[in-house]
Amino acid sequence: MTAPAPLIEFRNVSRVYGRGEAEVRALDGVDLTIAEGEFVAIMGPSGSGKSTAMNIIGCLDRPTGGEYLFKNTPVQSLSNDALALLRRHYLGFVFQGFNLLPRTSALENVELPLIYKGVPAAERAARAQEALAKVGLSGRGAHHPSELSGGQQQRVAIARALAGNPAVILADEPTGNLDSHRSEEILILLQDLNAREGITIVMVTHEPDIAAYARRLVIFTDGRITRDEPVAWNQAAAAEAPI
Repeated sequence: MTAPAPLIEFRNVSRVYGRGEAEVRALDGVDLTIAEGEFVAIMGPSGSGKSTAMNIIGCLDRPTGGEYLFKNTPVQSLSNDALALLRRHYLGFVFQGFNLLPRTSALENVELPLIYKGVPAAERAARAQEALAKVGLSGRGAHHPSELSGGQQQRVAIARALAGNPAVILADEPTGNLDSHRSEEILILLQDLNAREGITIVMVTHEPDIAAYARRLVIFTDGRITRDEPVAWNQAAAAEAPI
């Protein structure tokens, strides 16, 4: 069987901030490959480099040294405009704080990235409805964020990331503002999207019980990867996820 194609590759990537005595090596010669269809959790203590790695993957920062390839394209050589296009067409972001527009309906929030991509209005609405259905919110499109629970707001944020058909979803502490029950719902949903839709997911977290929902664990310490190993995946939980 053919191995999945590499989607994300770090080759001896470093990221240095400051100079002289103020120099901080946030990443120090990191090699990392993430294949299409993986669900990877990135962990590490504060200052370990995990957030810097996520920012580079998301094209929000550039390496100081080494090479970052996305779908075999050297990212650090791209112009700012090309980076913006890469983010727009290939990356979906999910944040701890949801980042929904408060005076805009759930459907309209999900449509936002499609507006930036120039998708016609009728197609935007159809794709947004489809994305909401995938996260279990078919009947909630007209609701505003204030009318939704925290878990439902994060589902809208995930639907917004899905609407653009990204190659990868980058989830930064996606359950940080949720209680344990809502957190479990969101994590099972991410499992479901990875298993049934084949969506690549890279998730940053500082909690081992959250990372346990991924299929692979990468741990950063002092700017380097100190562990990279598979996770025993909870397939039973994924099978119970809403469609």
